[in-house]
Amino acid sequence: MRLRFVALGRSLLLTGGFFFSVAVPGVSQDMVTLRVEENVRREPNGVVLGRIGEGARLRALNTDGNWTQVEVEGWVWLRSLKSSADSSFDLVVSQEGGENLRSGPSGSLVGVLAEGTLLEELGRNPGWARVARVGWIWSASLVEVQDPGPDMTLSLGTMNGNRDSQATVTDVARVPVDFARVRSSGAILAAPDGDTMGLVTSSGEVQVLERQGRWARVRLEGWVWMPETSSNQSGVDAGSREMAMALRPEDLSSNPSEYAGRVVVWTIQFISLERAEAVRTDFFEGEPFLLTRFGGSEGQFVYVVVPTDLLSEVEGLVPLEIVELTGRVRTGASRLTGTPIIEMIEIQRF
Repeated sequence: MRLRFVALGRSLLLTGGFFFSVAVPGVSQDMVTLRVEENVRREPNGVVLGRIGEGARLRALNTDGNWTQVEVEGWVWLRSLKSSADSSFDLVVSQEGGENLRSGPSGSLVGVLAEGTLLEELGRNPGWARVARVGWIWSASLVEVQDPGPDMTLSLGTMNGNRDSQATVTDVARVPVDFARVRSSGAILAAPDGDTMGLVTSSGEVQVLERQGRWARVRLEGWVWMPETSSNQSGVDAGSREMAMALRPEDLSSNPSEYAGRVVVWTIQFISLERAEAVRTDFFEGEPFLLTRFGGSEGQFVYVVVPTDLLSEVEGLVPLEIVELTGRVRTGASRLTGTPIIEMIEIQRF
């Protein structure tokens, strides 16, 4: 097994809402902290389940000789997990080389779980699973915290975006559309931890569409000098349009990660306007999308995500109507059904 472990700095670990539960007989919930970056193992001196970093605060629950038992809890990207064949666990890390463990959905990096690690599922947020696993840490790497401060069992709820610790994990913090000024210059990403799409300067104003933990989905309007491109509403020039029309759903499904973020121009047949259920983890719960077929009634199914400000453009569509879609690939294969998901930029009726 090849483990994709990385150095975890103190600054990353102390800012997140992540905690570990642990037990020591005769000691009432003592708090300890990791003095060094350390492995978490399946049993004392056993197989490595993952790695956490220096500065992580833990709760002591049990010991065996020179080892302390811990319950590791955090959030993992759903695409890196599969259902477990072991009835004692719900999920298994399927990502080659392991996967990051975070303080919350798109939260601070606090550890790495090894490929093949079995996990208990505690709950879900769109695209993320909250997981836990009992393991063991070398006791010499731990030191007692003299002033443990607030009960760390509340941290996962209260430190990640200041959300109520009793809130259900399927909640997504949606807020009314508002405007905010950016305090410092930064990048605008295609998705949390995704590719950089552009930069926004300090004091620049963005429209906030929704929030998820410490991330905000924003819209920024402006102008770009494009003298050599054709003028069309979707912003796709003639050359790019030809490439966008050449892509087909089966291309996306065969290699989902390669085409994420690409623009497509497709003729599709509208079937219905839907709202995403919680089980559709590639969507936000309640997010509007179109159920369509590529090319016509015999084509492959395609899901088209509809931004809230474009809903009025699709509410008048008639079932089986043929339209031209310009959109950006969210994923080439949805986790639940393997269907491509396209984020709508523009729809033109014939």
